[in-house]
This record gives sequence, C-alpha cells and structure tokens, in this order.
Amino acid sequence: MLFEPRSGRLAAWGNALLAGLASPDEAVLSIVGEDAVHRVEGLPGETGPVGLTLALGRLRALGVTGLRVALPAPGHPLGLSGPPEFNARALEAEEAVVSVGAALGLVPEVSEAGPAGDVHVAVTWHVLPVREAPPADVPSLGEAERELAEALREATEVLTRLDVAGSGPVAEAALSAYRARAEAGREALAPGYPARAVRVLALAQRVDLMVSLAYENGHGGAVAASEMAARAEALRPVERVARRALVAAYNSAVEARERG
Repeated sequence: MLFEPRSGRLAAWGNALLAGLASPDEAVLSIVGEDAVHRVEGLPGETGPVGLTLALGRLRALGVTGLRVALPAPGHPLGLSGPPEFNARALEAEEAVVSVGAALGLVPEVSEAGPAGDVHVAVTWHVLPVREAPPADVPSLGEAERELAEALREATEVLTRLDVAGSGPVAEAALSAYRARAEAGREALAPGYPARAVRVLALAQRVDLMVSLAYENGHGGAVAASEMAARAEALRPVERVARRALVAAYNSAVEARERG
C-alpha cells in the first residue's frame, strides 16, 4: 500500500489546476515532488511522450473536468470501472487516475536508476481508454471517516494483542517522519479540497502507516505460523478501510463539484 500515491498527487493538483486554483507550474512541481521527471505517453493527438504541463492542458482540451484516484488490490478493484485491460494495468501498478469528462485513464510506470543515495526516479503515465461508469466501492467522506475511526481502534487492539505494535529503529524513524511532516503543516491535498477531506486523508495515512509497520517491522511476538496468519487476517480489513478512505479524500473535490 502506498503512503502517498503518485496518483493522489496527480489527481489533487490536477483538480486544482482544472478548477483554476493552481497555476500550471505550481501543479506540476507538486505532482512531481521528489521524483526527477514525469512524462505522459499515449495521449490522443500525440505521437510520443510529453511533459506534464502539456499533458494537463491537452486533457483539459479533450474535455476532462476532473480526476479521480483508484487504488486497487487483488480482489478489490477500488475506484476502477473497466475495461479489463485498464483494470489489469492499474492492479499491477496498485494505483491509477481516471478522468471525468473523457473516457481516459492514466497508470504510472516507475523506473529507478543510480546508486543508493542518488537514485533518479522517472515516472511515465500511460494513457488508456476507460469505461465511463461509476467507480467501484468508493465511499463518501462521511462513510470513510466513520469507518476509519473504527479501523484505528481495531488496528491498535490487533497490534497490541499480537505484540507487533510499531517498535525498533525503523518504526521509530517512520513515526518521527510522519510527525515532522504533520507539524511542518505540509499541505496534504491541494487548493479546492474541503477541510474534512484533509482530515480524512491524514487519518487514513495514520492507519495505513500502522498497518505497514506491522507488516514490515518483523514478527514481534507472533512467531508461530498460525499467529502470523491471524495477524494478516486481522489487518487485511483495516488496510482496505484505509485505502477506501484515501480514495474518498482524493476524489472529494470532484464529488463536491458534481453535487453542485
């Protein structure tokens, strides 16, 4: 599960740009983040890859009025609407962006090169046709917030019971980074998003971080195979709730505009 999916940054700042709330330069810098470069391949009317600025302008010209996020996982096509080719590519990448107003979707392909400490990250967004239909299993912000409150309690109980709560240097570093990011007031979404979406996104990221640390930070006291299986079974629905909430937060600007 991605803590800050690139599809989220593309959708959030793409929506701000489409709404006239961010400049092209501001949107592109925010989408690229710490990556070296983003290119878009397969845009109608283009014969090869193009930069993000041109791509976002072209999407607007093609009738795109908003961007939604999909964060699918095996057995859970969250945010997808088909066809099978697009769904398969999105599932492989574990994320995608689906356009509103034009039947187009974008799936990222990430490549890395260079030595440790100086890694060059390039992202190519592949544009594919999508089916214009309601996205799968996306909750409202209100539903997501209620689900998250319960999921946070469940995650805490499960990790405590199985003795796999975040501990050790790796977990502490991750938690410290999360706290520093929150205290620095880093903009979680982009202009045009409601305050509730920012709150839901922050809580979803917190739940997701807890689940990720539980999976990645060793077995703790759950050393038996049966205990490890119990941990995975208990955390799976919590992780699903966090992904649903992330999608609800990133998609809320589009949902709000569609409600008028």
